[in-house]
Amino acid sequence: MISVSLIGSLAGIVGAEHVLTGDAAAGYAVDWTGRFRGQAAAVVRPRDTAAVAAALALCRDAGVPVVPQGGNTGLVGGGVPLHGEVVLSLARLGDLERVDLEASQVTAGAGVTLQRVADASPDLDLGIQIASRESATVGGAVATNAGGVRVLRYGPMRAQLRGIEAVLSDGTVVSHLAGLTKDNTGYDYPSLLAGSEGTLAVITRARLRLIPRVRDAVTAVIGVGGLAELHALARLAVASVPGLISAEFFTSAGLDVLIARAGLVPPLPAASPAYLLLDAAGPGALEDLAAVIGDLPAAVGESAADRRRLWSYRERHPEAAGFLGVPIKLDVSVPAAHWVRLASEVAAVVGAVDPGARVITFGHVADGNVHVNIVPAAAADGRHEDAVFSFVASLGGSISAEHGIGALKAPWLHLARTEAERDLFARIRGALDPSGTLNPHVLPR
Repeated sequence: MISVSLIGSLAGIVGAEHVLTGDAAAGYAVDWTGRFRGQAAAVVRPRDTAAVAAALALCRDAGVPVVPQGGNTGLVGGGVPLHGEVVLSLARLGDLERVDLEASQVTAGAGVTLQRVADASPDLDLGIQIASRESATVGGAVATNAGGVRVLRYGPMRAQLRGIEAVLSDGTVVSHLAGLTKDNTGYDYPSLLAGSEGTLAVITRARLRLIPRVRDAVTAVIGVGGLAELHALARLAVASVPGLISAEFFTSAGLDVLIARAGLVPPLPAASPAYLLLDAAGPGALEDLAAVIGDLPAAVGESAADRRRLWSYRERHPEAAGFLGVPIKLDVSVPAAHWVRLASEVAAVVGAVDPGARVITFGHVADGNVHVNIVPAAAADGRHEDAVFSFVASLGGSISAEHGIGALKAPWLHLARTEAERDLFARIRGALDPSGTLNPHVLPR
C-alpha cells in the first residue's frame, strides 16, 4: 500500500494527472507476453530528470520500492511491479537533441524510442535493431543491454553508449554526457549501468554513437537441410562477406505457425527444415552473398520493400509462440562450438519434462544466441526453465544473452555466475542503492 500523503507529494512533483492508481495503472502491471502480471501501488510519470530525482528521493524516504519502466517490451518481467511497487515510468522523458554530426552521436531522453533515434539523421543510424524498436525506449534498452539482429556488426547497446545521465535512489543525479572517445578519468559507470536492469540507478538520458546508414543493402533467405548445414553456411558468410551485417536463423516450426496464423506467404517455393537469413551491404554485397548461396534455394531482396518482406519472416518469430498459448520465452547463448547442439537438442530437453510442449527456436546464429520459445502443456512451474538452463550451463553457456535476468531467471542465476561474482553484485548494489529501493526483486541482493 502507498499512503495518501505520498500520493499527494508525488502529484505535487509530476502533476496529479501523471500519478496513476487503480484501473488507470493496470496497463503498466503486465508485460508484453502476458505472463508476468502484478499490481502497481501507483504509476509516476515524470517529465524530466529533476522530477525523477525528487520522486525517487520521496519514495526512498518513505521506504517504498520502485520499479523503473521504459517501453515495457521486456520479456523477463524485470519492469513489472510483481510485488506492489511504485512504477516509475520514463515514457515522458522524450527529448531528442540535435545530432552531433562531427562526433556521429546523439543525446536522447530515456523515453525516446529506438526508432526515433534511428531516424534522427538521414545519413546516420542506430547500430541496434530489434523487432520492438518502435516502442522500446532508450532507457530500457540501455538498462537491459539490448542486443538484436546487428550485434554481429555493431555490438549490443553497451557498445553504442558514449555517456549517460542517471539518478541514484536517494535523488542524486550523476551525468557524464560529453561523448569523448578517450576519457580515462575514473570508473566507467555508464558501462556498469548498461545491463543493470534498473537495480543501480534510473537512467534518464543517454549519449549514443551513430553509424553510417546502410547503403546498397541485400537480404537473402536461404533454405537448408538442417542446423549443422546452416551453421557451416553462416560461418562461410562471416569469413567471406566483408559487408555482412546480420546472420539469423529460424526453422519450419515457427514459420509454419506464422504462415497458418499470421498470413505470411512461404518465402521459398518448397519448404525447408531450416532457414538462414543473411543481410549485407556495400559494393559487391550481392555477388558475395551469391557465392555463399551457391545452388541452394534462396529468395534475395535488394529493394526496401523486398528486404522488409524477407526480414518479416525472422522479425515476426517472437509472435509465433503467442498464437499457440502463453509462451515461456527463454533467451540463452553458448560458445560457438556448441551452438548446433543447443539448437538441435533443446526441444528434446524440454520434451523430457513436458512431452506435450511446443518449442520454437530462432535467433542469432553468428553469436551463439538462441531464443527458445516454449508453449507448455504441463504447469509452468519452473520445470521448463530448469531443464533448458541446466542444459545450457552444461554447455558452458549463459542463461541470458540479451533479455536480462528479471524475475524470470533469478532462481537460476547460480548456474551462470559464481558465488564470488554474486557477492560482488550485492556489494556494488549496496554501495549505489543502500536502501534497496530500486527493483529489489531483480538480481536478488
